[in-house]
This record gives sequence, structure tokens and C-alpha cells, in this order.
Amino acid sequence: MASASSSGGVAGRLRNASLVLVGDNDSTISDIRKAVTLMKNIAVQLEKDNQTEKVKDLENSVAELLDLYGDCAHRSSAIQSVANGYQPGEQLTDFKKLLDDEFTKLKATTPSVPENHHLMRQFREAVWNVHHAGEPMPGEDEEDIVMTSTQCPFLNVKCPVSGKPLTELTDPVRSMDCKHVYDKASIMHYIATNPNAKCPIAGCRGKLKSNKVVCDAMLKFEIEELRTMNKQSNRDEVIEDFTNADDED
Repeated sequence: MASASSSGGVAGRLRNASLVLVGDNDSTISDIRKAVTLMKNIAVQLEKDNQTEKVKDLENSVAELLDLYGDCAHRSSAIQSVANGYQPGEQLTDFKKLLDDEFTKLKATTPSVPENHHLMRQFREAVWNVHHAGEPMPGEDEEDIVMTSTQCPFLNVKCPVSGKPLTELTDPVRSMDCKHVYDKASIMHYIATNPNAKCPIAGCRGKLKSNKVVCDAMLKFEIEELRTMNKQSNRDEVIEDFTNADDED
């Protein structure tokens, strides 16, 4: 009984420590996002002044920041995975090795490519629109323009268990396997009541484990971005409705 109690105490302390570490990483990620936004605004001003070389230098710096951004996100996910799945044994645990191995595995299965990051996309669009507003960027079709204001990094827009839109989730989690997002309480109940649980998204074969469904470092930031995009879209629709009404009059 004492041993079990001690093990539970160690696991609890480990989870608490992981929250602190993940919180530190989240702060770094937040700072990176703010820096990228600032650099985007500066790049737009430089593009207006036709300072192309300086804009390119800024874009390269953004790529470096987004590479660090991806590493921070993978590190946070690795910390959460190790903390949630930790089972004390008789031998001393090499936590550094556990974290490094999990980090390496995550980076291999979900590589972070700055060129494909949605923040890089937003940077390039903002610069392109200075002189080419309404035109497709090089390599795009005309219909791709419609996607530029609605792009988001999510594979699903509602929790498949609760049915709630992601923007209404107060405690969201994401599968480290298939990357789908769920309401935490709903998916944890689903996992607990379904042995060998798989992702409830139609056609998805991702396996679900409680220690592999986490609120990763980027998730809440991305959901907040989605809320902002939705609000902007709603405002645009209201403006368009008023414009149409005026035209009819």
C-alpha cells in the first residue's frame, strides 16, 4: 500500500512538473507568434517601399523562428506524453532519455516544415497583397484565393463525440497520432468505455490512448486564431448584407 501510494505521489509530482515546463514552452511559443506578427507588419511596410531584399531577409528570419516554434511544440507534447504515461519501476528512470526519445519520435512522425506553416503563409500573403491584392500568389489557381482568409491548421471543426464546434471548447485536446481535436471530457470517456479505441472521425484509423491525447502547446493558440477568423468572417458578411441592401434600395 505504501509503495503504491509513493508511486502515485511520484507520478503526481511528475505531472505537476510537466505543467510548469509546458507552461514555459507555451510562453516561448506565444512570444514567437507575436514576433512573427510584428515581422509581418514590418515586411508589409518594407514592401510598400519596394525594399525587396530586406523583406526576403525578414522571411528567412521568420522561417528560423517557425523552426524553433515547431521544436517547442514537439517538446511540450513529449513532456506531456512522458508525464501522462509514466509508470514507476524498480530501476531509476532516465527521464532525459525518455523525453529525447519521445521528442525524436514526434519530430519524425509530424515534422515541422516552416515553409508549409500557416503563419508563413500569412506572412507571404500580407506581403504579396501590397502590390497584388486579389491576385493569386505564384503557383496558385484563382479559386485558391478564396481559401486565404479561411485557412486554419485543423483537420476537423467539431468534436466528433460532443458535437461542439472547436471554437466552443474550453478544454480541448488533440490526438498525437491522427491530429484530430476533441473535447477532453468527452474523448476521455469515449476512450475509457471503448477498449482499443480508435478515432471516432469517419475514415480515421488513428488509435487513441489517454496519454496520447493532449492539449499540445499550439492548440489553444490555434483555436483562438480560429475564433478571430470566424468573427472577422461574420463582420464581413454583415457588411456585405448592408451593402446589398443599399444596392437594392
